[in-house]
Amino acid sequence: MTSSLRMMIATVAMAAVAFCADNTLGTWKLNAAKSKPAAGVSPIKNSTVVRVAAGVGVTTSVKGERTDGTKIEASYTAKYDGKPVKVSGSGLAYDTLALKQVDADTVTDIRSKKGGKYAATGTFAVSKDGKSATLSTKGTGADGKPFEAMTAYDKH
Repeated sequence: MTSSLRMMIATVAMAAVAFCADNTLGTWKLNAAKSKPAAGVSPIKNSTVVRVAAGVGVTTSVKGERTDGTKIEASYTAKYDGKPVKVSGSGLAYDTLALKQVDADTVTDIRSKKGGKYAATGTFAVSKDGKSATLSTKGTGADGKPFEAMTAYDKH
């Protein structure tokens, strides 16, 4: 095998590994002090998000509680193909989610409530040091009013 062929194979292999990287995986805990909740919604006082690789996508579970005592316990498994999947559980304003991976540190989503007014887009972005992340969300709430929110997370 020539050295240029070996170099090309090595380059393709490294690109494949880099493309499949997903720094959003892991356990993320809410940092309420750094978060900016949407107006008109009971803020989340504690939350743990666990993201685990699932083929070419992710299985995500969310557990927590809002300041008004509402429990959050939801989960989904989705590919990064932009196709909507069902979100099971309770405590979230949406029941459908579609994901796309922008790069190793960023995942975007489109979320909606079937038969409801809620529709939003979100961007989950991991910091360069990998120790924190933000979820920026913008859309129309269940009340039909526009909203913006930023949720901060620390990796555990």
